[in-house]
Amino acid sequence: MNTRERFVKTLIGEKVDRVPFIKVFGGTNAAHKEWEAEYPGIGNTIDKVLGFEGKYRGWETTPVNMDASKMDEPITIKETDDIHVQRDGDGVVYQFYKQGDYDRHAIEWPIKTMSDWNVYKTRFLDPDDTERFPANWNELVKEYKTRDYPLQLTHWGVYGFARKKMGDENLAYAFYDNPKLVHDIMNYYTETAIHIWEKMVKDVDFDLIECWEDMAYKSGSLISPKTFREFITPCYKKISAFAREHGIKVILVDSDGFIEDLTELMLEGGVTALYPYEALAGNDVARTLDRYPRVGIIGGLRKECMYEGKEAIDNEIEKARKLIKKGRFIPGPDHFVLKNCTFANYRYFMERLREVVMTTVPGN
Repeated sequence: MNTRERFVKTLIGEKVDRVPFIKVFGGTNAAHKEWEAEYPGIGNTIDKVLGFEGKYRGWETTPVNMDASKMDEPITIKETDDIHVQRDGDGVVYQFYKQGDYDRHAIEWPIKTMSDWNVYKTRFLDPDDTERFPANWNELVKEYKTRDYPLQLTHWGVYGFARKKMGDENLAYAFYDNPKLVHDIMNYYTETAIHIWEKMVKDVDFDLIECWEDMAYKSGSLISPKTFREFITPCYKKISAFAREHGIKVILVDSDGFIEDLTELMLEGGVTALYPYEALAGNDVARTLDRYPRVGIIGGLRKECMYEGKEAIDNEIEKARKLIKKGRFIPGPDHFVLKNCTFANYRYFMERLREVVMTTVPGN
């Protein structure tokens, strides 16, 4: 059984010999610059050194552009010793921080009215734009057909895409003041994504659809269940219908914050798995698996243990062993570690986790 098979079968509750050992957060060979200073070259070899399975986070993305296309070049608005402010090619303005773990946030958004949206979707969201596909797509298709790692179709979120183009506060008002606009953004983007996916599945068999939402904070969802069911659920039903039609068994949602109560709403729309179930936000993976036995979970382990020391790491790893035995769970940190984590502690965490993964059978 390979990583691709273990990933899918674990999340949908089928029998596996073990779960895959994947990094979950950080991307290919991700390493803090502080680690690189202490271990030159680690940013090129960390995945091999730690024995991560799969690609990227464990499951791979494609370079097909699922966001705005034909964008202008970014424009620098402000530059200081501490910050860099730029307007991206589709009108979103970001403030980048040159120090610290928190590196950027948006401060201005291009869509405020239906007129803005009509211009935006006409200019930037042509699903038939040939530049969405990389020039080497045919070569990638050959690799994908012989892969042993999971591969995703990407959706930038039903809520997630709208918040990226409007901002959370503006979107919150628009649900009530301009619901027609919100419906059109969410429906149009989802239909655009599906249109692009239809081209992709002609060439490749995919294992999952991942939707980026980030629609919760430590007290729960940013929108009510009523609003979710009115605006979000219809789009997820379209996504899940596409998945069924093409034999894609995993629909994975990425959202930070407390997402236990969002889980039920996601399941209603056809979602099958969520991550990362951040521990400091109050998520309890064991409780969620008991409450929703049909959901798959990735992540769930408290990243903070990695700067607290070996005893804290050992306690978290033993929690992982128990959760793996419950089934439908792939363990990993609930986000990439902060800069106060040494490479030695990160390595100890991952080596201990690998040992548990390799010796623990789900369902036993």
